[in-house]
Amino acid sequence: MVRDIALQTPDADRFQLRWSRKLSLTSRILAVNLFALALMASGLFFLDSYRTRLVAERQAAAESQIKLLATSLAAMSDDEDAATLAKFAKAEKLRVRLYGLDGGKTYDSNTATGPNFRLVDPTKEPWRKTAARWMDRGFDFIVRAPDLALYREPAKDTASAWPELAEISSSKSTSRVRFAPDLTHVVTASTILPDDQTRILTTGNPRDIRALVRAERFTIGLFMLAVLVISVLLSLFLARTIVKPLQYLARAAVRVRLGRSPDVTIPRMPTRRDEIGMLARALSDMSSALRQRIDATEAFAADVAHEIKNPLASLRSALDGIDNVDKPELRAQLMAVAHADVQRMDRLISDISDASRIDAQLAKANFEPIDMGDMIEQLLETRESRSADGTVRIAFARPRKGITVIMGEDIRIERVLTNLLDNAVSFSPPDGVVEISATRSDDEVIIRISDQGPGIPPHERETVFRRFHSARPESEGFGKHSGLGLAIARTIIEGHHGSISVDDRDDGLQGACFRISLPVPQQPEPVG
Repeated sequence: MVRDIALQTPDADRFQLRWSRKLSLTSRILAVNLFALALMASGLFFLDSYRTRLVAERQAAAESQIKLLATSLAAMSDDEDAATLAKFAKAEKLRVRLYGLDGGKTYDSNTATGPNFRLVDPTKEPWRKTAARWMDRGFDFIVRAPDLALYREPAKDTASAWPELAEISSSKSTSRVRFAPDLTHVVTASTILPDDQTRILTTGNPRDIRALVRAERFTIGLFMLAVLVISVLLSLFLARTIVKPLQYLARAAVRVRLGRSPDVTIPRMPTRRDEIGMLARALSDMSSALRQRIDATEAFAADVAHEIKNPLASLRSALDGIDNVDKPELRAQLMAVAHADVQRMDRLISDISDASRIDAQLAKANFEPIDMGDMIEQLLETRESRSADGTVRIAFARPRKGITVIMGEDIRIERVLTNLLDNAVSFSPPDGVVEISATRSDDEVIIRISDQGPGIPPHERETVFRRFHSARPESEGFGKHSGLGLAIARTIIEGHHGSISVDDRDDGLQGACFRISLPVPQQPEPVG
């Protein structure tokens, strides 16, 4: 049998928020999406490594070129050197300079054939280029790129003015990278001819390095911008589909709690099949059940006040009359009335107390297997020993042992049977017969209690289960019952996930038949 168990308070500790408890759900959704975007922004560091590889490749190419140039010059005559240098400088768009043993400059391709490249003056460029350089500086700051020295032509162009020439050794080559004024790269390479110690210096301005990096950065920037827009739109979408319904449900729940509008309904959101829809339907069902419980409680309180007021008024009249009556026999009658009213009120209050606590007690009860055949048999033996049924006989068709087993609380089920038997006996004529049976039908145990009384009209068969409804036989004294017996019986049976109803007898004879249906415990499925 499935029992609903409420989530206990200690289990809710895992849902507590700490550092993010002050953030709204919308802020958290946006933060998660932006965090994912920030991880994507790490691609900027890839750009730095990409630029580093490009620069390293250009340095290696410059060193290889200057080695080839030195080898070619060593194999040529002096007359061929100038032509070779000019051709090489023009082909590679480089500035080639030679320095003699004393450090003086002996050749300069800019002087011989004119400049093969020119460094751009950033002050003469349009604002877009200036903005691009500011972005370059910002990018270099973010990725912690090395701060390169600014390239400047020496005031006196000698070998000693170039650190790379001062450090070079025979048959070796070296290179350096600096920034031009417009933040493009300037690559210098140097070597020395072993024959006459002539030093060679080449200077190039590979502007394509910066162009390639900017192009890649622009592509990544566009991609990140698109992702940012999508992330924000997704965050807003999630906020609209999650946060807004939750806010609406919370406001509706608050209105229900405050009771300011008895007609407040929580939307069920039937088109939503997600957790929000489940929550909406659960809250709607909960509020409806709560409203029904409140209405029932208010009606019950009103009925209680009405039912107690009658014996209380009778008791007051009897007590007031005692002071004004001198005859002992009349005083005795008034005292008898007062005692009867007190007993009636005591019985009424006891039944009311039981009726109000049954739901809560059943919710905490531990159900155990009950053989209804054994219980009915023991109950009838007890009644017979007390002669509780007078001249009325009770006939019981004892089922086979173990056939009519249910899960329940034996004290409550026994009370239901006692109430129904008392009711059947009270309506049965003298020497009448009350029949009781317990049978198994598929997954249910069916208990029938039939009497030979006047029966119950169809229009009253639901009314008899209402609280404080009392239609008793004329032979029975007034006030002997509180009118809660059948209402308590239905509450107990429904608390055991069963049902109770009343109908005509199955054999067509006069009388009423109460039918109780209780579920059979599910058998565990075999393993293996």
